[in-house]
This record gives sequence, C-alpha cells and structure tokens, in this order.
Amino acid sequence: MTKRYFELYEDMSSPERWVLHDTLDSHGQKVGPRLYLNDASIRFDGRLRIPILHPGHPLDFSLADAGDFPVVTEKVASTLAELAPGDVQLYPAEVDSRPEPYFLVNVARLVKCIDDETSEEVLYWKPEDNRPDLLGQYRSVGGMRIDPSKVGDAKVFRPWGYPPALLVAEDVKEALERTGATGLKFTEVTGPSPLSDEERAYKRKCSELLDPPPAARRAAWKSLGTLDELVVAPRGGSYEFPAYRLDWAIIHRKAGCILLASEGLSDPFIAKLEPSVGFGLELVLETEGTELPLDAIEGSWPYNLLERVSQEVVAHEHVREGAKAGLLVLEVAGKGMPASLVTKEGRVGVLLGLESRTLPRQFPTPFGDVRLVTVKALLPAELAYVSKRGAEGAAELARRFAETGEEHVSRTNRRAVV
Repeated sequence: MTKRYFELYEDMSSPERWVLHDTLDSHGQKVGPRLYLNDASIRFDGRLRIPILHPGHPLDFSLADAGDFPVVTEKVASTLAELAPGDVQLYPAEVDSRPEPYFLVNVARLVKCIDDETSEEVLYWKPEDNRPDLLGQYRSVGGMRIDPSKVGDAKVFRPWGYPPALLVAEDVKEALERTGATGLKFTEVTGPSPLSDEERAYKRKCSELLDPPPAARRAAWKSLGTLDELVVAPRGGSYEFPAYRLDWAIIHRKAGCILLASEGLSDPFIAKLEPSVGFGLELVLETEGTELPLDAIEGSWPYNLLERVSQEVVAHEHVREGAKAGLLVLEVAGKGMPASLVTKEGRVGVLLGLESRTLPRQFPTPFGDVRLVTVKALLPAELAYVSKRGAEGAAELARRFAETGEEHVSRTNRRAVV
C-alpha cells in the first residue's frame, strides 16, 4: 500500500488568531539563522523567547520567524517527539504573556522527493535571478506532489530544494489531529496529480512561451545600467496585456538617474499560444533619482505617468503603432502629478519615441526584436507648442531636447525649450 504524506500549514482561516514574531535568545538576538536546518541540535543559554507580533487567540500550532519555525504547545511537542524523534529538534520557549510551556520546532531533515512531473507547477532559480546560493533549487512549487518511494523512514521532513514546505507522514497527521490541537491544516502531497494531461500540456506550453522574454529583457536592462534586484515595484496587469501581466524594472544609470521600464508589453499573446513579441514594444522613462523614491515607487509621479501611458498603449492600436513608428504626442490624466507638468485642463503631455544617444532603439528577444519607446514628460508650454504645430512641432521639440544634452530624460524642475 502506497504511503501518504501531507504538507502541514498554519491554519490562517481565523482572523482573530495571534501572529508570532521572531524567536529571540536570552541576549535578545534572533536564533533563526543559526538554527534553521541544522542537523545537530544547538545549545542555548536560557530559555528562548517568542514575542507576539499581533495579539489574538493562541494556537497549539503557529509559525514564527516569518514561517520558518513551528511553535507548538506541549501536547503537539510530545506527539512529534514520540513519532519522529530523529526528525525534529524541540527547544523550550516562552511566548510573551502566556503561562503555559511552548516549544520551538526545528525540522532539519531534508528529503529529495518532489516529483516535478506530477506537481502542478515547479519553477527553479536560474542564473539570471542572481541568487547563486539558490541556483538549481525550487523557486516555487504549486500543487506539490512527492514520490513516496524516496521518503524512506522520515516522518517529519522538508523537501530538498524547497525547505519552506513542512511535510508529515499520515500517522503523524492522524496523531496530531487526535490531540485536538488548534492551528493545524493539512494538504495531501501524494496521490493523483491535480492536473489532467491536457492541463499539464497547456501549462508546459505557457511556460515555453512566457519564460524566455523576461530573461531577454533583463539582459537588455543590464546593458543600460545596474538593475536593481532589491526594490519591489508594483505588479499589475489585466486581460488586455499579452500575457495578462505587467511588471516594472528599475535600472540605475549614470549621473544619479533612474530608468523605469515596463515589462510585459512584449510578452507573447498567451491566448494564441504561439511565439510573438506581443505589442512589440516596452516603455522607459528616465528621471533623476530624487524624483523616483525607491521606498514609495507606486506613489511617485514617474510610475503613475508610465503606468497611464502603458494603459493607453494597450487600449489603442494607433498609439502603440505610432510610438513604434516615430514621434507621438499623447495626453493623460494629471491627477496626482507635479503642478509643473499639469495643464490648466488637468492633463499631462508626453512625447513618445524620442531617439537617444544612450539608449538603443530596440533589443533582441528569442521571438524577435522589441522596440524601446522612450517617454518624456512635457511642460504645459511644450504641449501647447506641439499641439499647434503637429508633426513639425514634435520634430522641433526633439531637436531642442537633443541640444540640451538630455533628450529623453524627464524632469519637473527644468525650463521649457519653447
């Protein structure tokens, strides 16, 4: 009979449950980095302490240290010690404001058992992710399935390559449930795959189409400056985007400037399931670093402006085709924009497609070349000038911007060139 195994989570269904913080030793130092996944038990002077991050109903099974360590009551700890003594390390701990004993659980046993073929989706860390310490391990595992024949005698363990997951054997699950412990949630990771053969083939085809473009874009961004790997820019998207997604890249340039770039307009059209460069372009806006605060990107005017332009590009064919062909003037809503950019009518003008001496006109991807379309914010006087003169006015603005030496760079504290 095939053995059954389950992933163990903290039950998050109750909005009134407590939330635990990082575990501290007697000196007030975090224990996580020293303890996590250590085969041999570590000795600590004094009892460990676990602060409560958000008060609420206490649970018999909770996760502390951002989900790394289970924190359990004595009845859960006793069950684990009885059924899996070689798999877990139990450390007495005090949870602030609670009189009963608790235990921090370190599960250090790793088993290479994830079944890539039957799991719903597996993604690996790749060289372009710039995490050499994680290269070849799992970045995410959806609908996990494991191969029971590879587990051996492990009762409580973590899957090799994806240690955030905590797995238990069926007899451990049943014993824990018999205790009546609160906070436990189990999902089976053995048995039939959650995907049909047709669904699996579809997801594989989607991956073949959607995985190459981001790597090509990252290579392009790195050629333009230093790609910021730490800043998290807002993610968005809708069914109007080729692959229903829109991300952003932050590239640090010379002289303290930052380039904000869209990522997703050149994805293949996922609905067609065939290689393409989507709309065939990506948008970039360069500005001074002081105008794009990295700790509040979503509320900044460069982000809001580029996001509004991207919506226009997606919604209107004549906008994206005009931007790819040459210079194009566009107006978007001025709400929340700096006063120096907003017209009396509450609009902000932009000039798309300015050529630049420091940016390429296009960049290569596995499915074809993608046009890099610059977005420059216009001052109201410049928008009025080009509105009266049309294409000739746009060309004249481009010439004057080039004379200033900044071409495509957007600033709010500059003088109009007209």
